[in-house]
Amino acid sequence: MATYAVIMAGGIGSRFWPRSRRESPKQFLNVINDATLIQNTAARLQGLIPPENWYVVTHERYVDQTREQLPAIPLENILAEPVSRNTAPCIAYAAHRLLARDPDATMIVLPADHIIQNVAAFHDVLHTAIEAAQDCRALITIGITPEYPATGYGYIQFDQNPEHLNAPPVALNVRTFAEKPDLTTAERFLDSGDFLWNSGIFIWRADSILDQMKEHLPEAIRAFAPLADALGTEHEQAVVLQGFKDAPRISIDHGVMEHADKVYVIPASLGWSDVGDWRAAYDLSEKDEVGNSLKGNVLVVDSSRCLVQSDKRLVALIGMHDAVVVDTDDALLICNRENAQRVKEIVDYLYNHQWNKYV
Repeated sequence: MATYAVIMAGGIGSRFWPRSRRESPKQFLNVINDATLIQNTAARLQGLIPPENWYVVTHERYVDQTREQLPAIPLENILAEPVSRNTAPCIAYAAHRLLARDPDATMIVLPADHIIQNVAAFHDVLHTAIEAAQDCRALITIGITPEYPATGYGYIQFDQNPEHLNAPPVALNVRTFAEKPDLTTAERFLDSGDFLWNSGIFIWRADSILDQMKEHLPEAIRAFAPLADALGTEHEQAVVLQGFKDAPRISIDHGVMEHADKVYVIPASLGWSDVGDWRAAYDLSEKDEVGNSLKGNVLVVDSSRCLVQSDKRLVALIGMHDAVVVDTDDALLICNRENAQRVKEIVDYLYNHQWNKYV
């Protein structure tokens, strides 16, 4: 039974504005190191899944960038979304394509814009997940052992089994999925000891996830049902377009995982981050002796714990602390690191007022 990787790369990463834009979103940027986020994601698959079994689902406007950044992936494995419809339609599309190629296909579904520092541990967890998905036909997700009461992540509650917590990777029964909590709730989650961060990484057989969609998200199945007969024909592109138009705009978590039977989570400590905003980028970056992360033409005086990036112009800071400063050709962002998640509010404002040249 072959295993395939499905990298989801359709988002725009609005919290990384002004570097992340509609035409050059976060996953194609090197916000952490010299490699881009999607390149780092593909590199983690080396030694586990051969490149001919890698797939990328991305918006049609990003197909060329995907080809440039991941030349090892066969062109036919880059699946273009004509419109964005969240993760459930993306996964339904990929599962149909994989099932047509391999009736026994097992899928590892992972976002293109996450960081995992402990790749060896990641591979160990995936081996356990693949075995469980193939043997039990279960839906598997990876839960990250929480390091602090994060309010920017969803959570997964599992059936506690203390003897397994320090054992090799093991799949545990999921009790509930929880939305992003407020701080008080997040602290309660940590104190309970049976909650994990939701990584958004999933492992299952292609036929298993489609069976669960038939039960819990039948409109997604109906939207892509004609694809089976259209693959490889002149009608395929039109059928894909209609499928995405008809599919519901919903995440796989809400559409399937919260309702399905046989859902398991594997707790893991992987050095994981979803790199969701500039604060996360700061936390992951190399820093000088006073905690500054500096990139480009930057000069700082009496300043500490700042993230500063400049594409071209000289950016100088004096007496600044805990700040984010990102300077691009046509836009400048300045905010406190604690408010980094609110950058999306700027992008929403630009969209709503049709200042499209800035997004």
